[in-house]
Amino acid sequence: MCSIWHINETESVAFLSERTALLCGIEPAVAKQIRIAAALHDVGKQKIPAAILNKPGKLTKDEFEVIKEHTKLGAEMLEGVQGGLGAMARTVCLTHHEWWDGNGYWGYRTDDLPPYVPIVAISDVFTALICERPYKQAWPPREAMDYIQKQAGTQFSPDLVGVFLSMIQGDENVAAFFTGR
Repeated sequence: MCSIWHINETESVAFLSERTALLCGIEPAVAKQIRIAAALHDVGKQKIPAAILNKPGKLTKDEFEVIKEHTKLGAEMLEGVQGGLGAMARTVCLTHHEWWDGNGYWGYRTDDLPPYVPIVAISDVFTALICERPYKQAWPPREAMDYIQKQAGTQFSPDLVGVFLSMIQGDENVAAFFTGR
């Protein structure tokens, strides 16, 4: 639970992913599937040792390599999920830490991945920033938005950053989600 905003992080990533998908022109039925897949993006963390996940300080290089495995583990955990939603969820698990410029976990460029992957990725980063973690305090939303803006052209597509930040700043449904109103 992201206590400062009274939200569940998984629900936040899912909600923001669906809202962003709709603003990107993705059909509502597909946006709903993206929401479900986004909710499963970190399922592989269940297989990461709690001592690493909850470590209050900086991870060692070896610990970071273990953390990266959550993406592969999540995709493996969802192997039995059939159909398009299963394929989407496995892809999201595996690639949600990829960057627009190819400098993510596994070196994929998000332009080479399905369009829902960078949507989930930007939603995940924003949520991670505004929520407290054992190793960091929650960032104020303005600082998180500034970070997202600075990552345009490297971590995120500049076009996607524009859509996402416009949504965060001007969508009443987003404001209601985060404030609980």
